[in-house]
Amino acid sequence: MKMKKVIYHVWYTQRNYNYFQLCTSIFNREHSCILKKHYCTKQNPQTINKEHEIEVENIRNFSIIAHVDHGKSTLADRFLELTGAIKANSGKQVLDNLQVEKERGITVKAQTASLNYTYKGTEYLLNLIDTPGHVDFSAEVHRSLAPCQGVLLVIDANDGVQAQTVANYYLAIKKELIIIPIINKIDLKNANPAKVIEQLKSLFDIKEADVLKISAKLGTGVHNVLDAIVERIPPPDAFRDKPFRALIFDSWYDKYKGAISLIYVKEGSLSLGEYITSTYTKKCYEIKTLALLKPNEKPVNKLLAGQVGCISCNMRSSKEAFIGDTLYLKNQPVEPLLGFKAPKAMVFSGVYPLDQSQFNTMRTAIEKLTLNDSGVSVVTDTSLALGQGWRIGFLGLLHMEVFMQRLEQEYGAQPIVTVPNVTYKAKIFGSKNIKKYGSDIVIFNNPAHFPDPQIVSEFYEPIILGTIIAPAEYTGVIMALCLEKRGTEQLTKDIGNNRIMFQFLLPLNEIIVDFHDLLKNVTSGYASFDYEEYDYVSSNLVKLNISLNGIIVEELSTVVHISKAVFTGKKLCEKLLDVIPRQLFEIAIQALINSKVVARETLKPLKKDVTAKLYGGDVTRRMKLLARQSEGKKRMRMIGRIALPRDTFIKVLKR
Repeated sequence: MKMKKVIYHVWYTQRNYNYFQLCTSIFNREHSCILKKHYCTKQNPQTINKEHEIEVENIRNFSIIAHVDHGKSTLADRFLELTGAIKANSGKQVLDNLQVEKERGITVKAQTASLNYTYKGTEYLLNLIDTPGHVDFSAEVHRSLAPCQGVLLVIDANDGVQAQTVANYYLAIKKELIIIPIINKIDLKNANPAKVIEQLKSLFDIKEADVLKISAKLGTGVHNVLDAIVERIPPPDAFRDKPFRALIFDSWYDKYKGAISLIYVKEGSLSLGEYITSTYTKKCYEIKTLALLKPNEKPVNKLLAGQVGCISCNMRSSKEAFIGDTLYLKNQPVEPLLGFKAPKAMVFSGVYPLDQSQFNTMRTAIEKLTLNDSGVSVVTDTSLALGQGWRIGFLGLLHMEVFMQRLEQEYGAQPIVTVPNVTYKAKIFGSKNIKKYGSDIVIFNNPAHFPDPQIVSEFYEPIILGTIIAPAEYTGVIMALCLEKRGTEQLTKDIGNNRIMFQFLLPLNEIIVDFHDLLKNVTSGYASFDYEEYDYVSSNLVKLNISLNGIIVEELSTVVHISKAVFTGKKLCEKLLDVIPRQLFEIAIQALINSKVVARETLKPLKKDVTAKLYGGDVTRRMKLLARQSEGKKRMRMIGRIALPRDTFIKVLKR
């Protein structure tokens, strides 16, 4: 009995549902029922959801969209402070939880916070959904806008409209969302709000009267933004008197609770202990916990239509917590909500553990990390040189870098990442070949799967529509760079204040590695770049093979455009010349297209001084020893095997 009192006391003081579950496992059924009744009524007021009293008409769901470093996270901090969600001076970038976000100063994962705000004596519930700004994380922006009715379009008063600003504006317009334009950083010395207003009027036909001017850093004008959210953004189109229906628009992994899903309740309500069914998997789950994000998790006992909250229900993998899925109560099926398509991966790399003993550990880490990143695709792969691994697809190069950094920081993994490739298509002919591949169109992103050119009528490569905004004086160098990357000019427009907007069709393969860095270099850092998927076009693609003494090494092969084959082959041969350890015989390093050599380097052999012990005497003795050594080298070259250490492949294949 004494033990029961101790456990009850701990449960009562902590006021946490987990302690109730502990009590349930110890006490008998009758006692636990008494505790449950006591817990849900008097003893744990924090689980009584005060937001239940807020009508749908007083709920506002909105998001913040902007270019990188235009002040999204700082504005979110001010919102949290002004609404009392956090104390003043609680720290910078409160919603940026990941270490990589704090190190790079960018938002990677869209976060959510439910805020209570009183406007003209009426209490409103504002659901804020922060978004990333970089093009590689456009998938985060897409799903963040799914439950929203309006957006805050934030523009830097000094930098003005940037490429990502344009992309996000048209994305919001496409989704028919209310847009509140905001000029941030008006406290800066070089701030020029009038210039930005001209750009907004020229590009988007936005009136000056609709623009709010603020300083998120100092808090100037932020109250006006909160008032505008209430006044301009409509309440959600939600109904509480209908059967429960909700949309999963985010998820993450918790080592104690498993997969946690962030949902937008479109209709009805959801309570603890109820059973829900997934439209996608048809599996049934019991609701274990419900919470609002304020911004930390606040347990509640009920979620109502119009609200955004997170649930845990024993979902264990990304295959179950499917982004865009519709949830409904068990045995009460409903029409699925209009979700959104999972973004297509555009850049693919081979990822291998540094040591094969780490394979299982890394596999678990990748599974957990991909749970809340719908833009990542994972397929197992095997390399003779690097062993077992994965072929992982990403939305872009920064997306790949952040993913690998998170693997290292959050899970202690040590991945080897190979040179990125894009997805190509090939149209084949011949009934036998079509039967073999299952279709007349072959899709591949790995050079090892490059089809035989003799059965291909046409190759296709992905093209993107790139938008560049830069000062007018850099027009020449930008044009030269885009043409060098096989770009085709689509639009050049003066957007005012000595700034030009360029639009080019560019092959994706040409921009994934170094285009952004080169653009920043030639424009002294002033240009901004954004791109969107456009189409596949016919292209003259070839497979560039690398051979060592006539033996092709498949792991070093790559797919290139015919015009870049010689340049790429030369670079690969030069790199191999530096990293391959010298052997006892000469090695010919060749780059080939089919059987034609387009570049070559020769690795000189290690040479023993066989004449070191000679002194004086006839020169013919010296010549005989050198001739014998030369014959031995030739014989070794014919029968010798080139020993390539694993480190050699890592140095060549690694980004």
